[in-house]
Amino acid sequence: MFDNLEIRLSAMDPVFTVIEITGLVFLLLLVSETAWDVFSGYRKSLRETGANIFISIVNTILERLAFGAVFVVAIFAAETLAVASIPLSWWSWLLAVLAADLTYYWMHRCEHRVRLLWTYHSVHHSSPEFNFSTALRLAWMEALFTWIFFVPMVLAGFDPAQVIAALAIVIAYQSWIHTEKVGKLGFLETVLNTPSNHRVHHGRNPVYLDKNYGGILIIWDKMFGTYEAETEKVQFGITEPVRSSNPFIINFRETALLVKDVLRPGPLNSRLARIIMPPGWRKETGAKKPGKPQGQPPRHSGSK
Repeated sequence: MFDNLEIRLSAMDPVFTVIEITGLVFLLLLVSETAWDVFSGYRKSLRETGANIFISIVNTILERLAFGAVFVVAIFAAETLAVASIPLSWWSWLLAVLAADLTYYWMHRCEHRVRLLWTYHSVHHSSPEFNFSTALRLAWMEALFTWIFFVPMVLAGFDPAQVIAALAIVIAYQSWIHTEKVGKLGFLETVLNTPSNHRVHHGRNPVYLDKNYGGILIIWDKMFGTYEAETEKVQFGITEPVRSSNPFIINFRETALLVKDVLRPGPLNSRLARIIMPPGWRKETGAKKPGKPQGQPPRHSGSK
């Protein structure tokens, strides 16, 4: 299985080449947007932007050294349990991207509704700003969890390398939607995840909490009842702000709050439930408080 792993991943080089080119274009957009915001006075400080870039650099290093390997090895290992084999073809690529996008929707939804997963996903939502650099603000620990959600695609018969490439396409698409510079896009708002739809996802306004989880397509949110259109000015960030631009605090604050909650005095089953229940859940109330988002360590602000 692992003998031809490198060869099979190399077969996806054309896809990753396109993604790398997209990344370079996005980098130019990021620099241009940042320069415009600074010279126009829209951004009073680059502390958040600097934190996002630092987090992204560390993420890249971790993925190159180990975390990326965890994802790849786990996905290929799952192939031994596959119940079918879907051949590589143009139609299987369309199906793979569609399946990866649907899987991403449910992964993303779980990351908002399961507090353990929220501890790392909250990193992406914690910035009070929303710009291209926010797309780079991804938790250092994320790669240790995300592979779990994509194993079913391999078990269903998709080639592991194709699964990895399809997920990369879904994530790459989302880079451009982290911006306030693009308004509503008409009919596209009903089908795709657009900047407007994604601004809603990053909002801490009560009406916007836990909405618009989609990656490429917004139709999943409409199908599963989590869609909300942008109707009021978005307040970005999480419901209990981090109030720090320190990348280490940004990455581990929610984890520390979860550990503190689990260690608090009380019945063991209640303390353990705090790990898997939504952020903000309390056994004393039976659920999160009305109007209180997901988060004792609050809720959220946005996607990958």
